[in-house]
Amino acid sequence: MRVYQTNEIKNIALVGSAGSGKTTLAESMLFGSGIIKRRGSIEAKNTVSDYFPVEQEYGYSVFPTVFHVEWNNKKLNIIDCPGSDDFIGGAITALNVTDEAVILINGQYGPEVGTQNIFRYTEKLKKPVIFLVNQLDSEKCDFDNVVTMMQDIYGPKCVLVQYPLQTGPGFNALIDVLLMKKYSWKPDGGEPIIEDIPAEEMEKAMELHKKLVEAAAENDESLMEKFFEEETLTEDEMREGIRKGLVTRSIFPVFCVCAGKDMGVRRLMEFLGNVVPFVSEMPKLHNTRGEEVAPDQNGPESVYFFKTGMEPHIGEVSYFKVMSGSIKSGDDLTNADRGSKERIGQIYVCAGANRIPVDQLNAGDIGCTVKLKDVKTGNTLNGKDVDNRFDFIKYPNSKYSRAIKAVNSADTEKLMAATLRMRQEDPTWVVEQSKELRQTIVHGQGEFHLRTLKWRLENNEKIPVKFEEPKIPYRETITKSARAEYRHKKQSGGAGQFGEVHLIVEPYAEGMPDPTMYKFNGQEFKMNIKGREEVELEWGGKLVFINSVVGGAIDARFMPAILKGVMDCMEHGPLTGSYARDVRVVVYDGKMHPVDSNELSFMLAARRAFSDAFKNAGPKILEPIYDLEVFVPSDFMGDVMSDLQGRRAMIMGMDSEAGYQKLQAKIPLKELSNYSISLSSLTGGRASFTTKFASYELVPNEVQQALIKEHEKEQTEEDD
Repeated sequence: MRVYQTNEIKNIALVGSAGSGKTTLAESMLFGSGIIKRRGSIEAKNTVSDYFPVEQEYGYSVFPTVFHVEWNNKKLNIIDCPGSDDFIGGAITALNVTDEAVILINGQYGPEVGTQNIFRYTEKLKKPVIFLVNQLDSEKCDFDNVVTMMQDIYGPKCVLVQYPLQTGPGFNALIDVLLMKKYSWKPDGGEPIIEDIPAEEMEKAMELHKKLVEAAAENDESLMEKFFEEETLTEDEMREGIRKGLVTRSIFPVFCVCAGKDMGVRRLMEFLGNVVPFVSEMPKLHNTRGEEVAPDQNGPESVYFFKTGMEPHIGEVSYFKVMSGSIKSGDDLTNADRGSKERIGQIYVCAGANRIPVDQLNAGDIGCTVKLKDVKTGNTLNGKDVDNRFDFIKYPNSKYSRAIKAVNSADTEKLMAATLRMRQEDPTWVVEQSKELRQTIVHGQGEFHLRTLKWRLENNEKIPVKFEEPKIPYRETITKSARAEYRHKKQSGGAGQFGEVHLIVEPYAEGMPDPTMYKFNGQEFKMNIKGREEVELEWGGKLVFINSVVGGAIDARFMPAILKGVMDCMEHGPLTGSYARDVRVVVYDGKMHPVDSNELSFMLAARRAFSDAFKNAGPKILEPIYDLEVFVPSDFMGDVMSDLQGRRAMIMGMDSEAGYQKLQAKIPLKELSNYSISLSSLTGGRASFTTKFASYELVPNEVQQALIKEHEKEQTEEDD
């Protein structure tokens, strides 16, 4: 295979809802370009894209698959992305390292919730978009209705380049209004028959051609002037106008295809090769220092690793994009993230599990290599005197969490190693060892996402695992001030233990003035502050610790031990054992013994005094509240709102966005546990949601009582 220059390379992401036909399209593109000799099918489990056992088991794409085609002396690097919202991480990775998005739309259903989600990401990343209406041979396909839906959602920027002469099982021809030709196919698809447009279609074709010419002309002043003068543009001028419009996202060309029958695929590749922007024409990326890095094949060498695949008999396959310079086998590079040296072995271009060795890849190109020593997903390797690092891929917050444990405790260490390895393949699998909850939590994008992780652990790694409901990270706090004192005294022959602590606790809020006096049961306690310590708690909130001891009742050297005793209680709150927060503790008196007092005595006295005071200070449990955004079709809005109200959610607002309703709410984390499953069930999988931590808020009283009883029961069982 020849070495392609930067201005001959185009990088494209195939994205769209589950079932829109991306993997089937990829097969037809590979077949049409001669990379494979026969087309595989999802049913036969022999496609280039879905080659992992878990993908063949479920019949779904789980990982983004990198492949390439050579077409008209251009190299098209294409990434076939999973369509399910549970595997959105793959699509986000692909959109960040490619320059165009081809969004497939299922001709039976039109734009679906997955289409909307993907489009929002292209908008955020400012990526050009081409829409491709697929499955035109389906009986349910209504092309005109699909186009109406698209234009309602995405506006007049959606401009037809092609339309089918008929849809349904008899589909075999379309009109191309850019080339003004009729394309038709024999039953087995492949090479098209290209003819003049029939007379009966000419009026419609001319009308659509004029709209396309106008849309192309709008992107260039000189083309616009010519259009006003002559009311037409040449084919090359139209291509130039469309290319400029793609870069600025002012035009979304709409193509037609029947990927399953290999109809329209070669014409699509022709357009991708001739019209869509090259790597060199797209906005430049920036390194972590904010410096622009141009894809210059003569520039310094920088290579970004965006994906890791774990393959049997091979191990790690590391996929990269050449950000600058050229990479060759045998190059010695430095890992900017880890500081280690790395020698690049053989480099390859990709076609799923098939890899073709090449000598060199230039800036903008995508390839892979194997057997690297110390390179992880997200790392950058640089040549001499270069210090680029890249961190431009941002993944969404998790939506579904489960506690995971090995069925056999002897496999625990093996399980942790396996899950961390898998996170290299899909960064939206997040593994957390929670000291607070005493559980290992795996976070993902949905129930199917985590079910896939479980399948791989059990089938590939041979580690039986079980999922459990994750505990909720509650917090405890107080709502009023309270006073307590405790004397710790122990005599066991020889030196004993003695420490007495008097303290006051009260709720703490940022900016509170230091206390001067407290009143309990008619008795006043004046404060004379000797020292103040503000502790930023790891779990959020603060502990403010004030020393107001006068007259030497407690030696200053025992204050750290008293603080330690208080902190022990803050880490294991008196109500449920959860972390406590936002408390001010004032130690104002106490007693010590000249021989028997020591740090341990004061730590134990402080712990008990604090616990007693906390329980009398109007203790409350706080729960994590999340901001929730649900994107839902209008006809499901009532059901979704009813369900949320049953989950103690507070509706904050509603809005319309691109044909869908956007509902905003605040909801307790406890109620989000199975929300992804319920929402999918309520809406037939046509809604999606995002969450983000908002704050900690007081739980309702009945919930608090239930939590305290549950904790007391657990403590009793542990004591037994």
